[in-house]
Order: sequence, then structure tokens, then C-alpha cells
Amino acid sequence: MSLVIATTILYLPIGRKTFDLAAGEEVRAASSAWLSRVCEQVIEPDAILTSVDELAAFLRTIDASSVDAVLYQSVTFADGEFVRRALEDVEAPYIVWSVREPSTRGRLRLNSLTGGNSTCNVLRNLRHPFSFVFGNPSEEELQNSLVQQFGVNRLLRKLRELTIGVIGEHPPGFFFSDADESLLARTFGVRLHKFDLERAFRECARLPESEYTAAMERAERQVAGLNRSDETVRKFAQFYTYVRKQIEAERVRAIAVRCWPEFFTELGAAACSTLSQFTEDGVMSSCESDIHGALSMVILHELSGGAAPYLGDLVHVDESRNSVVFWHCGAGAYSLAHPATGARAGVHPNRKLGFAMDFGLKPGGVTIFRVSCGPDGYRLLVMKGEALDSPQSFHGTSVEVRLPSDVRTTLTRLMHEGFEPHFALVYADVSDALVELGRRLGIQTMVLA
Repeated sequence: MSLVIATTILYLPIGRKTFDLAAGEEVRAASSAWLSRVCEQVIEPDAILTSVDELAAFLRTIDASSVDAVLYQSVTFADGEFVRRALEDVEAPYIVWSVREPSTRGRLRLNSLTGGNSTCNVLRNLRHPFSFVFGNPSEEELQNSLVQQFGVNRLLRKLRELTIGVIGEHPPGFFFSDADESLLARTFGVRLHKFDLERAFRECARLPESEYTAAMERAERQVAGLNRSDETVRKFAQFYTYVRKQIEAERVRAIAVRCWPEFFTELGAAACSTLSQFTEDGVMSSCESDIHGALSMVILHELSGGAAPYLGDLVHVDESRNSVVFWHCGAGAYSLAHPATGARAGVHPNRKLGFAMDFGLKPGGVTIFRVSCGPDGYRLLVMKGEALDSPQSFHGTSVEVRLPSDVRTTLTRLMHEGFEPHFALVYADVSDALVELGRRLGIQTMVLA
């Protein structure tokens, strides 16, 4: 596995001397070697920790604040004293790992599974977040499970550090774009920082050309048909540059932008291109001030290893192809464009103002996702599909996705469940990780296969 995950793992191999420590050491060494190949940083002892005192002494040597997750490996059976002592120093989520018995005749040499069982019992009763994996370090399924867990734990840490910038209130009637700030913080750890849209318009217009030229040059590298003499391109560059400065100053990592009507009536340009360029460059950006849409994009971006997600309305159903079309006015990361056309500059399909994206999205397997908030609190929607290699469906940006289940049944269920109109999707299969995320957050997860 060549993937290197940007995560810091505290690996605690735990065992007792009354079991076969020679066999256990083989497990520890193989586990350590694999972890070192796939994780950016692994904090670990040089040998199996065989007493609570050894564990305590080791923990005194580390910086627990940098840990994304604790990988607690029951190399052999060990009672609950170990994990209780570890919790005194390290509050990060725990991944409990039990390995297979080396043989099934004669002596029970490791009894790792019972050790893991005991540890999970303690963590559950203490209501500490944890997950469980089983298998030897050489097993592909085990490795994939651990990679998924590392990704979810890293995401949870990043969500606790996430600030979403809200640039302008949501348009009239777009109630789903709003969020209860206290509930958002309690559930995900996410904070909001609000910016004044009118001030942004005023201030961006004062920027000298020398400051915003770089934004146009950046767009030119990936967008075909970009006309730098177009007034709307200049306004895009000014607004993008101004917002970039503000969000960097406030350490904002995603934005939700009120894109109409003021962009058209006051700035005289479409917001779509600003959102497209931010998303392309790693700042997840949603239109219509959709806070949970931006959060959905962040989650997909992180779990997919940095792929650019898309956010769109479900606008069309084709029963003969068992497909739906996701569309929006002209926002979409440049790299999402179909390779036959690439990202193309256009105008907003309703307001006829530039500059916006005008392309169909590329084909490939996708995960469809939404952080949803209803009368009973938060829930997650998880779906999978296949983005088809089909002509662009509508002006703006759009993608036709074939669903694995009956499209009419799925459509009816989405409507009856009252999900919000904006759906995020990413070109990766992160469905299992999203289900685990929901479990870890303790919120309902609806999977429409």
C-alpha cells in the first residue's frame, strides 16, 4: 500500500508476560512496520508494554495533544487496567485491535480477542469514542479497515478545528441553508464566522489590479474561453482576492456564500466562478449560503484524500436509464469537467451574466452525501452511483448519475424523508467511512444503496 496518510497515530501494543510474548513480538513488529509505511507519524514504544507501570512511563514521554487516534492493540489478553490508565493521559478516539491466534491446537498463546473484548467493554461503559478491528497486520481487509478508521478519526479532529465562513445570509425561503450554531458545534465541533457581503462588494472594488491579477491567471490555467477583458472576469478576480485575504486572516477553511440576488444586482457578476476556484484550490464552497452543503463538501474532500466534491440540485429523472441529473447554475471545481471539453467559461444560465462554469462533469463512480438537519436533529444521507459518460444535460454544470437501486423508489424516499435540495458528491467510494462517521457521531445514517 503506497498511500501515506497525514495522521498521527499513538500505537500501544499491550500484552501480559503470562502469554506467548515471542509470538506477540512478531505481531508487534509487523504491525509497526506497516504503520510506518502508511502513516505520516507513528508514536510507539520499542516493545510490547507488559504492565500498567510500563504503559504509564511511556505515556509520560509523549505529547498527547498531537494524537489523532490511539491504536490500542491487544497483542495478548490484558485486563481493563491498561486502557483506563491510557485514558488518563490520552483523550483521543481509540481503535481497539485484536489479532488472530497463531495456532488452534494446544495452548491459547495470545488470547488477543478476549483482550480486545475487555477493552471495548471498558470504553463503552466509560462512553469514550472507539472502534474495533480484527485481523493480522498482513491482511488486506484489516489494512483497509484501519485506513478507513484513520481517515474518520483525522476527519473528526479536523471538524473540531473547522470554521465555515458564511458570506451573507441565505436567500429568502432557503431555510435549509441555515444552521443552529450551538447544535452544529455540539454535534460536529464546527464553528461559523460571518462576513458582511455588502462590505465585501465595496472593499473588493478598491483592490488595485496588481493584487487581483494572480486570480485571473490562476483561472486561465484551467478554464477554456476565459476573456480577461470581460468586466465580469475582473470582478470575479477582485471578489475572490478579497475573500481569500479575509478567510486566511480568520483561519476559515470552507465558505457558504449568498450568491443571489446581490451578486447580479450590486456586483454585476456571477458568484459561480469564485466558488469554483475556491473549491478547486481546497476551500470547499457552497452557494446560496448552504452551511451544511459546505460541511458535506468538507467531509467528502477529507475522506476521499483531497478530491474536489460537487454540490448540486437533483433536477431530472430518467427511468429508462435509472438515472438522475445533479445540476447547478455554474459552480463546479475545474478538475470535475469532462476531459473531452475541460472546464469552460460561460454565463449564468438564468441571469446571463458571467463568469460561470459551463460544462458536464466527468464519468466515474461517485458517492452522494448530505449532512441533513431535520426536526429530530442531524442525520447523514449516503448513496452511491455511477456518473455516466453522457452529453451535458443543462447549461451550467451538471452530471447524470445512474443509481444502483430503483430510481423512482429512491426519489420518492428522498422526498418523503424531506432531505434538503442540495446534494454533494465525490469521485470516490467513501460510503463505508461515512457510515462509520455517523456511528462515531451518534447520529442517524440513512444508506440508500
